[in-house]
Amino acid sequence: MIEALSTPHNRIGTLILVTICGLFAITAASIGIDDNPPGILLALLAAIAFVLAFVHPWRTSRKFMFLLLAAVIVIVLFIVLNIIIDSVAQNPTTSVAIQALIQSPTTDALIVIIAMLCAAALIVGAIGSVVMFIRSRRRQE
Repeated sequence: MIEALSTPHNRIGTLILVTICGLFAITAASIGIDDNPPGILLALLAAIAFVLAFVHPWRTSRKFMFLLLAAVIVIVLFIVLNIIIDSVAQNPTTSVAIQALIQSPTTDALIVIIAMLCAAALIVGAIGSVVMFIRSRRRQE
């Protein structure tokens, strides 16, 4: 993240990508993402713009590979967390307050945001590592 704010050129690029993220997120929220493919695509593009805002200065394939690995690990942990949360919500001995907290719209929104960010990190990590690998090979020749 420090690289994204280290130079004036990187700060401008980061600001532009965060603005694009905000515009896509507002548009996705206004048209809705519940069973709406254009809204889901806009939300994913907003997440990709958010991830790109912090990784756009990276110029090595290795950094993108670490991002890809981190995204895969987070997706696996996120799936496990969702299974645990669903088990707690389905358990009849769980208190009503905890069930209400788990089944609240805020929790649903947080889950969607985390899922979109994980998918965006996976996409950016995969594409970025391939592009930087090809780019480094061309420079060596």
